[in-house]
Amino acid sequence: MEGVVERNHVVLEGPATATPIVFAHGFGCDQAMWRFVAPAFEDRHRTVLYDLTGFGQSDVRAFDPERHGSLEGYAADLLDICRELDLRDVVFVGHSVSSMIGVLAAVQEPDRFRALVLVCPSPRYIDDPEDGYVGGFSREDIEGLLGTLDDNFLGWSTSMAPVIMGNPDRPELGRELTESFCRTDPDIAAAFARVTFLSDSRADLPHVRVPTLVLQTQQDAIADVPVGEYVRDHVPGSEMVLLDATGHCPNLSAPGPTIEAIEAFLSRLDQRGA
Repeated sequence: MEGVVERNHVVLEGPATATPIVFAHGFGCDQAMWRFVAPAFEDRHRTVLYDLTGFGQSDVRAFDPERHGSLEGYAADLLDICRELDLRDVVFVGHSVSSMIGVLAAVQEPDRFRALVLVCPSPRYIDDPEDGYVGGFSREDIEGLLGTLDDNFLGWSTSMAPVIMGNPDRPELGRELTESFCRTDPDIAAAFARVTFLSDSRADLPHVRVPTLVLQTQQDAIADVPVGEYVRDHVPGSEMVLLDATGHCPNLSAPGPTIEAIEAFLSRLDQRGA
């Protein structure tokens, strides 16, 4: 598809013929959130970084309220990139909401993917008492969060970003996330917040057919350990690593342990010939 690379500000590094590893960022962020992690893989992988449509340096004109009114639209964008660049045997590393974007893409085209790495994933943020599912938030919590975002996006960003980041002893991390949120178009942010916090991808997890690693921090205000365990338990054959880290963004707060866990996972795949 013409213009896909420009649409999503795709940045390529590493050997052109090496196994591709695609990094996707979370809500309100851009590919810079991977700047401490992705370079560690450039010597032996074709690293692919991109901005979700409407965020970072993507072409905001490509944001389509209908297409991007569900995670399926963002999964379609990811598959567009893979097709345009003829990426195969892809290792997909998705943070937060992008974890489920990767799940949807891998379910749709499993032969294109070698493995998934899901960093602080959540298939559903809202609790489901009837099903015994604990996502961490009541529907009233989420509706209140979305209402505050609609009324005062900058204020919401200033108050929520440090909570999402965690690590209060390192306030510079919270400030970086706040600034990233504040650079986002408020209307696009509000639309994507609804997609993020109201989506339910639980039914998709059992359909994943590629090796999957769940990376979970020990304390996460957005998607805590039981959520990561749920993903691990419902993606066939997946494994979970509890990082020596806290907060929702270990790609920024704990890049070393994040890199080590991904490298160890890929090494195990190599040894198994996966």
